[in-house]
Amino acid sequence: MPRIFPTILSKESLVFVGSYTQGPSEGIYVYSWSSGALEHRSTATGVVNPSYLAIEPGRRYLFSVNEVRDHDGKLGGGVSSFAIDRKTGGLTLLSQQPSLGGDPCYITTDRTGRFVLVANYASGTIGVIPVEGNGCLGTPVDFAQHIGPGNHPRNPGPHAHCVRVDPTNRYVFACDAGLDRVMIYKFDSRHGSLDPHPDPWVEARREAGPRHLTFHPTSKYAYVVTESGTTIVAYAYDSGSGKLQELQTVPTLPEGFSGRNSCADIHVGPSGKFVYASNRGHDSIVIYAIDESTGKLSYVGHELTQGRTPRNFAIDPTGAFLLAANQNTDNIVTFNIDQQTGKLQPTGRKVEVSKPVCIKFMPI
Repeated sequence: MPRIFPTILSKESLVFVGSYTQGPSEGIYVYSWSSGALEHRSTATGVVNPSYLAIEPGRRYLFSVNEVRDHDGKLGGGVSSFAIDRKTGGLTLLSQQPSLGGDPCYITTDRTGRFVLVANYASGTIGVIPVEGNGCLGTPVDFAQHIGPGNHPRNPGPHAHCVRVDPTNRYVFACDAGLDRVMIYKFDSRHGSLDPHPDPWVEARREAGPRHLTFHPTSKYAYVVTESGTTIVAYAYDSGSGKLQELQTVPTLPEGFSGRNSCADIHVGPSGKFVYASNRGHDSIVIYAIDESTGKLSYVGHELTQGRTPRNFAIDPTGAFLLAANQNTDNIVTFNIDQQTGKLQPTGRKVEVSKPVCIKFMPI
């Protein structure tokens, strides 16, 4: 049976930051993390638009998308793999493969680390790429094309924005912001194949634009943030059948806000008590408490991210800190997480980094 790696908790980590390389940004930024402080170690250059990152469960390799529509002379984006130097955090480019679609914007691994899965926004496709024993990417082994008309003027067709493997490694979920659906696939972890599911999708509300999905640590619930709808949708999750059942929809914006806004990212804290989502426009993190007996949410509050356009954020492995990546003000701001209330408190610490798009922690 393939090995599935446990989560490792540590107060010390490496932090990897993906970015867009147009302008002054150079690539993937590497930091050390200890007691709430980031210290720059190195930068991996020479890779185009490594906007979203993933770390394999064995913590030996890092993968990035190359978010472009034309990569290495071919139509479509790319995926890159890197070896991680555990002592220095340095990254060494190992290989690249096509992502099987344009503008890849999300990447993850399966629970064994043997396959990389990528969501291609422009083409509405999902690609599966094997990872060889040396960390190099093999020839893509499967591909799924989302089909149908989009419901929103900005998204007239399919636009895959996220792909996640469930905690059992048996099902794959892909948020499609154009089709207003969360697509569901059966996943064959021996061969990396995406197979039809009896219930191939869950419908979101019209023009909501489901963007990112995250699972609760108990695996009983899943939460989706909608980009245009500016909501969090709570689902009950049956890990045996791979089915989602909607429980509740709550707003990400405070009552009375009338400005433009779109949501981006969502995470459940390691304790399973709170879920967080980012607002771009209101430029905040919304906080909800989770009733672990029902999966339903109750409002806690908002915290401004002290910058513009929090495209992504991350919670450290201990659950004590949240880092917000403000894409349009070129900074990452650190917040304490109150373990009792879930509320965020600025620590006063921030780092300047050009066009931060994705933050990934790796315990060391």
